[in-house]
Amino acid sequence: MAEVVLFHHVRGLTDGVRAFADELSSGGHIVHTPDLFEGERPASIDEGIALAQAIGDDALSERADRAVAGLRDGVVYGGVSLGVATAQRLAQTRPGARGALLYEACLPISGEWAIGPWPEGVAVQIHGMDKDPFFALEGDIDAARELVGTVGAELAELFVYPGDSHLFTDSSLPSYDAGATALVLRRSRELLDRLG
Repeated sequence: MAEVVLFHHVRGLTDGVRAFADELSSGGHIVHTPDLFEGERPASIDEGIALAQAIGDDALSERADRAVAGLRDGVVYGGVSLGVATAQRLAQTRPGARGALLYEACLPISGEWAIGPWPEGVAVQIHGMDKDPFFALEGDIDAARELVGTVGAELAELFVYPGDSHLFTDSSLPSYDAGATALVLRRSRELLDRLG
């Protein structure tokens, strides 16, 4: 059994994020879903970006750190889009991380914007669409390829799905892709089963 913390995307902790977390937990895993927006659910990606900027990076980081403060070692950190920034930061900097599930985003592990190197022994899966304007066209897919290439195939996997939707794993949004999400969930549970 793996323990996962899944951080929501820029539209907040939607019913679709909760449903995705429920599916992840169906194999007997424990999945926590902290609400870093404290109940707010922006109506669009642009409104969500504005809300995140208004809250501020420091406050969002503090909320995330409080959410994981009492958890044991061996946690898998997951995030969807905006939530990847938090998940990846914790996976790379919090002692005892076991793995990371990065959905529809990936931060670089080298260069000016990097958090730092990927920690030894921490598994990672990255999932995104090949024509997603945020994931594929803003450099995240390149960061994902670098991460997989650096960490190696034993611990790192990149899965790219055909399509141009962002937030395609959220069943409560029009961008939802049921077929791709089913594959994402199957592959994610396989990683959790290996780590559990």
